[in-house]
Amino acid sequence: MKYSDIFQDRINCNDSDDVFTYLIDTLKDTIHGWDYFVNWNKVYKDIKDIEISLNTMNYLIGKEDIEKRLSDLLKIQPSIASVIPILIAERQSDFKILDQYNLESFNAKFCSFVPKEKLTDAEIADIVEFTKMVGLLDFLRDKKINNLVDYVIGVEVGLDSNGRKNRGGTEMEAIVEYFIRDICKRNNYEYIKQATASNVKVKWNINMAVDKSSRRIDFALFNKRKLYLIETNFYNVGGSKLKSTAGEYKAVHDLWEKAGHGFIWITDGMGWHSTKLPLQETFSHIDYVLNLEMVSRKLLEDIIHGNL
Repeated sequence: MKYSDIFQDRINCNDSDDVFTYLIDTLKDTIHGWDYFVNWNKVYKDIKDIEISLNTMNYLIGKEDIEKRLSDLLKIQPSIASVIPILIAERQSDFKILDQYNLESFNAKFCSFVPKEKLTDAEIADIVEFTKMVGLLDFLRDKKINNLVDYVIGVEVGLDSNGRKNRGGTEMEAIVEYFIRDICKRNNYEYIKQATASNVKVKWNINMAVDKSSRRIDFALFNKRKLYLIETNFYNVGGSKLKSTAGEYKAVHDLWEKAGHGFIWITDGMGWHSTKLPLQETFSHIDYVLNLEMVSRKLLEDIIHGNL
């Protein structure tokens, strides 16, 4: 890494080894804010899109002859078929199910819930069979719930938990952007979020070097003298992903350094404790690796403002 007096002034580190020790010792165990757990706006939007169909399906709750009632309902209002998958917490519309197997063959059945203006008798029969075999008709007939809209809110909250991994990544970007925005505002710099070679060219007339045309950089910042490319990530656990990321950033650093761009990698998370060696190798190879604590202590601003 590029050692300079800023590390002594800001975090009392006398050399690169001290800086790396500080980096590891100040990794954060969480960056989750209150909005990490559930994206309520998305939940309610998803509900709004299907609320009429769900209220129509409420008609089936408690009905004894529920298979016939569902069949009749599908003939009158075939669009309600599209909400059946969400009732079993599925986003897909087409299903292929292993129906039976023996020593000689495996037999699969196909069922589609893609919205249609009209369903054939065979399609209706398949949908009713699917709804029965997955246990949903018994669930409705036995009145395990009173209202499908309320029920699906719970389903959507559960499905939204799958988005937490992505929110972890956006949380790190949001935190770093808070500091970048402040730096740019006070120093009259400019930045682009999710920067590409094309939008950097348009905004600053700079030819940004890229190893592949599809590459997006978390942040590109121009201090009127030099282009800085900033990548961010947060890792709760170690693993091969961390190793590959560290290796990738060694390569792009060389590309950007040759082109005259600055590269700053801002990473954090306890996952690095078990994957320390790849991080240290990259730390030794590229100009700057910072964590959030170091950013908050104005090292990012010092690097950019000092054109380091």
